Amino acid sequence: MGGVRKAFLYLASGLSCVPVLGSPSQSAGEVPDFGGIWARSTFGWELADSGAGPLKNLQRRRDGTSDPQMLVGDYTSPILTPRAAEIVKQHGDMSRAGEAFPDPSNQCVSMGTPFILRINEMQMVQQKDRVLILYMQDHQVRTIRLNAAHPAKVTPTWHGDSIGHYEGDSLVVDTIGMKVGPVSMVDQYGTPHSDQLHVIERYTLVPDNVAKASSAKNDKEYGRADAPSADGVFVDYDYKGKGIQVRFTVEDPVMFTTPWTGSITYLRAANQWEERVCAENTFEYYHHSVMPVADKPDF
Repeated sequence: MGGVRKAFLYLASGLSCVPVLGSPSQSAGEVPDFGGIWARSTFGWELADSGAGPLKNLQRRRDGTSDPQMLVGDYTSPILTPRAAEIVKQHGDMSRAGEAFPDPSNQCVSMGTPFILRINEMQMVQQKDRVLILYMQDHQVRTIRLNAAHPAKVTPTWHGDSIGHYEGDSLVVDTIGMKVGPVSMVDQYGTPHSDQLHVIERYTLVPDNVAKASSAKNDKEYGRADAPSADGVFVDYDYKGKGIQVRFTVEDPVMFTTPWTGSITYLRAANQWEERVCAENTFEYYHHSVMPVADKPDF
């Protein structure tokens, strides 16, 4: 495990030294610098003040905030098709009964977008023709090809096919072709997706006060873990620089009646990179967890 961890860190640090460029009309100095390690203290999305947004947890604590021990997504939400609503309700019933329903995290499988945004710590590695996003859980790495187009025929994969481009202080990422499996979902309530899932993410550097206000609002809803987070990650709440706000739009006509938008905010991490490997530590996870086994390659 030590050798793998060192190699992974060496890869990240080595690639970070590559010069950063955006579109042909964009000079190196104009490209936003997302370098460093970023963290957030909760798994949930920031709830929308208005418009179509992510599901809210129907199970509330005494103070009116989300109960992290019972994940009951609002299956009455108008954004859900009847098929999706039925699945969300089934997962909520399991959670209310004290049974953790299977999800990509507790089943040790790769996470699609936007579910992967639940991981508390990440690092963005910017290169001339691509951006890599490294996540602290299960060695997951997303590759975003810059100034490119999706192939005419996309072979589905767990992370899908992602292309991107820079717009001012933002990186815009367009992802399609995400594979559908037994636990494919877009959020912590088990909301499903189909092979028609289309996600657009906008990573934007925002001022310190904006990042901290959004983070504080999210912490209030889900419960701030001062040190560390639920996944062993420390957030540097004293950091005075910019944060990263990610706004993502989800479109899937099979599971959703309308496109909807959610957001999360990253602050600087206060700890060194700490990898979490689910498949090597299944005792930490719920009784549904099994060691991944494949009869044949899935690629």
